Amino acid sequence: MLTIKALREDTEVVIKKLAKKGYDAKEDIKVILQLDDERKKIQQELDDLKAEQNRKAAEIGALMKQGQKDAAEKAKEAVAALKEKSAQLQVKADENAKALADRIVLLPNTPCDLVPEGKTAEDNLVVKQGGNIPDLGPNALPHWELAKKLDIIDFDLGVKITGAGFPVYKGKGAKLQRALVNFFLECNTEAGYLEVEPPVMVNEASGFGTGQIPDKEGQMYHATVDNFYMVPTAEVPVTNIFRDVILQEKQLPQKMTAYTPCFRREAGSYGKDVRGLNRLHQFDKVEIVRIEKPENSYAALDEMVAHVESIVNKLGLPYRILRLCGGDMSFTSAITYDFELYSTAQQRWLEISSVSNFESYQANRLKCRYKDAEGKTQLCHTLNGSSLALPRVVAALLENCQKDGKVIIPEALRPFTGFDVID
Repeated sequence: MLTIKALREDTEVVIKKLAKKGYDAKEDIKVILQLDDERKKIQQELDDLKAEQNRKAAEIGALMKQGQKDAAEKAKEAVAALKEKSAQLQVKADENAKALADRIVLLPNTPCDLVPEGKTAEDNLVVKQGGNIPDLGPNALPHWELAKKLDIIDFDLGVKITGAGFPVYKGKGAKLQRALVNFFLECNTEAGYLEVEPPVMVNEASGFGTGQIPDKEGQMYHATVDNFYMVPTAEVPVTNIFRDVILQEKQLPQKMTAYTPCFRREAGSYGKDVRGLNRLHQFDKVEIVRIEKPENSYAALDEMVAHVESIVNKLGLPYRILRLCGGDMSFTSAITYDFELYSTAQQRWLEISSVSNFESYQANRLKCRYKDAEGKTQLCHTLNGSSLALPRVVAALLENCQKDGKVIIPEALRPFTGFDVID
């Protein structure tokens, strides 16, 4: 959430930066600042009324000591009138506060200066490419056909049990899922991330804290009776560990990793993007989250990108890293790097990770703060990244590692699978 201070002191800068995301903020900021002016005016009136009440209260005590009961009674009536006026004004203040809060949370985060101009994914900047795209020949199978042939993923059974986008993993397919989760967690904990196992349902306050609410609640599965949301990513519960927390400077950085199943409605998805494992409603993902001092967050971002790249390299899969343009970034992000694996059989790139710095945007919503060396309370910076999302990793692994109708398991993964080949 952007701060009133930034909107007031750097109005034109904020408008220009949000325009990079394709958001025209002029009218919204104008209304927000008008509401803030009204808030200040109301607060001044309330302060004046309170001061008058205190003055009258002191006057009543003096009159009673002097035996002037009639004058004291009139002063009490005046105090009662002041209290009634204050109560009415407080209602107005509460209405103003709600209107101000409802408006300001609709403003997206401002992108940092490194974010390239652009409107769609076509405008994203490829910053690095690695690995070798194998020549599989004309008989290479897409992962959904290969998985069916090897009997390791049953998409039709998932439709029967739940619906499209809920596959059933079987035999070595299930073991491969478990192996990848353990492999990713092991890589993360070796890099200094503390493993946690959070809930996979969160309350509305948690969804608000990380910015899914009110922006993306339509994409989350909602248990309406209890008003809980199924997590779309472990980012939500893990980052909310620090909601309403004031850390000491020496406690930073905080580095955490978690595995959760993730749930996304993916409303409006269709066509080739939803074939096989390309886009699911339930999938497994391992996440990394960092809470940083503001001056350290961009170095932390670079470290996170390098860490995710090291995991992809261990799998030996062809990849590229993109810096997202303003128009393709999320509501909450200040900068995002996407990792994509090449799907050789589909001849297309598949996103498998997003690594983002949110700067103080989430922290302001979460009230996630720290005390600096001088004892002053400051907002933290929050960062997170997929490390990694399984479905498209599995899709790329099956397709790129297929040979003569078999799948050769990458060497780094074999201690976790317990087998070298799927046949």
